[in-house]
Amino acid sequence: MVREQVAEFSVEYVQALDEEGNLDEAQAPEVDDEDLLELYRLMRLSRRTDERAVALQRRGESGTYAPGIGQEAAQVGSAFALGDDEWMVPSFRESAAYLTRGAPVHRLLWYAMGMEEGAEVADRNTPPSIPVGSQALHAAGLGWGQAIRGEDAATLTYFGDGATSQGDVYEAMNVAGVLDAHTVFCCQNNQWAISVPRERQSRSETLAQKAVAAGIDGIQVDGNDVLGVLGVARDALESAREGNPVMVEALTYRQSMHTTSDDPRVYRTEEEEGDWDARDPIVRFERYLREEGVLDDDRMAEIADDIEALLSDEIDRAREGREQVEPAEMFDYVFAETPPELRRQRETFEREEGEKGETAPASAEGGLRGEREAGGAEIPESVEQSAGEAAEERGDEADDEEVGDRG
Repeated sequence: MVREQVAEFSVEYVQALDEEGNLDEAQAPEVDDEDLLELYRLMRLSRRTDERAVALQRRGESGTYAPGIGQEAAQVGSAFALGDDEWMVPSFRESAAYLTRGAPVHRLLWYAMGMEEGAEVADRNTPPSIPVGSQALHAAGLGWGQAIRGEDAATLTYFGDGATSQGDVYEAMNVAGVLDAHTVFCCQNNQWAISVPRERQSRSETLAQKAVAAGIDGIQVDGNDVLGVLGVARDALESAREGNPVMVEALTYRQSMHTTSDDPRVYRTEEEEGDWDARDPIVRFERYLREEGVLDDDRMAEIADDIEALLSDEIDRAREGREQVEPAEMFDYVFAETPPELRRQRETFEREEGEKGETAPASAEGGLRGEREAGGAEIPESVEQSAGEAAEERGDEADDEEVGDRG
């Protein structure tokens, strides 16, 4: 049979900072020293927020939490490229992106604590989306709305490698292409969809090429390179603002657990984790900033101390907000008129809560173990020591403050 080629495609790969922190000037975006330090601060803040959140969950102070440790560059770099008037549509692991967009830490913790206040739609950031991939449809709709209104603005949505196997993600990219939606689809390929490895997820050589079927551009970037991600995100958003949606595949790695109900040691090897720890996005960026004279030990210590002080205040606020919650109110806002069955459930709930009385406090060991289990690359000794001294001066609980390795 004689066949004629009717289409061909290629996928470009971008890396500005290599694993050793060496910069490729041709790939590097323009960023001044102030923004370089802010990118670094946001990445450090995100990691410590995740570590503290895991510790709180281990202490019984919050529900399930999905840390993004190891994925800070992919999120901070892309969210940093968004304008204030643009939309961000996350999945459930985007603490770094939320923080980059100015969301307060206590709001992230409120969500983990089961408080509806943590799911507020604020500053054009939608709430976390638990169903895998469904948020891509919302982003396509927002991007279509921006196109209809002729806005010089775009929408950025996040999902993982596993979500690319969901129909919702393809449908969202397809409709975005057809309708010239102002949408950028950012796939954080962290190599694992819970316990399913990337090679079992798809036979595609890249995930970025899945954009081809939707008729939109796809590009791959080193997701542990914050400058490479920033540059690619800027270009993708500019393209989307003109009605040309883009899919970005950010190659990264989930250094920690899928959620606090998961134990990655069951399905991953220490050798694999060690290989990716050596590519840690924060350590890589730190090397570059030191070489450029933008960062030194004193500035690192100052940033670390400021982060610890901020987290201490934000955790206190989260706890105060939780104390004001009346759990029985969850029965009051389901129906306009509460049906008899729900009234009976509420009565049972209130009776059982009364019988339980005061809950015994969680052990200090739980918080310490939580931070150790959270994972991440080893924190430089100078920063760890400075943070510890600051915590001691404030009188914070050692089990929340301790910096540990992966458990």
